[in-house]
Amino acid sequence: MRRLASLTAALSLMAGAALAEPPPAPERPLPDAAQEARARALFTDIRCVVCQHESIADSPAGIAADMRRLVREEIAAGKSDQAVRQDLVRRYGDYILFQPPVRTGTWLLWFGPFALVLGAGVLFVWRARRRRAEAPPLTAEEERALAELTADPAAQSDETESLSPRS
Repeated sequence: MRRLASLTAALSLMAGAALAEPPPAPERPLPDAAQEARARALFTDIRCVVCQHESIADSPAGIAADMRRLVREEIAAGKSDQAVRQDLVRRYGDYILFQPPVRTGTWLLWFGPFALVLGAGVLFVWRARRRRAEAPPLTAEEERALAELTADPAAQSDETESLSPRS
């Protein structure tokens, strides 16, 4: 029984190691300091496709290391920053950039939050105006009851004394 448990544990460790992502190859910075600075600036503008909330500069994912290597290779080949971005957008789509370009396909991304806030404001104003419906006028009986309730108590006692017969 003990042998079976240790065999199962060993197999699960080997399977976990086999399925784990291999560590990325060590990164080699570009020999030209200006090119390396350009590459590092691009790293902060490009989103990791695995982490999605981190740039490839901060991501420990293997694909982020591959993307960093690709950016360095393209910069070393003489491509401009814009050409590197366009190549990544071609491969991964606009989402790869932290600030995607403003064009028809990305209008919802850029202007959707503002439209949502504006729509909510219009809805609140419309509902507030709709609720302010005028109250119907009082009937004659309601007016009389209101007059009795709001009449001055001192005046009422004077009236009742004047109406009562004197002895």
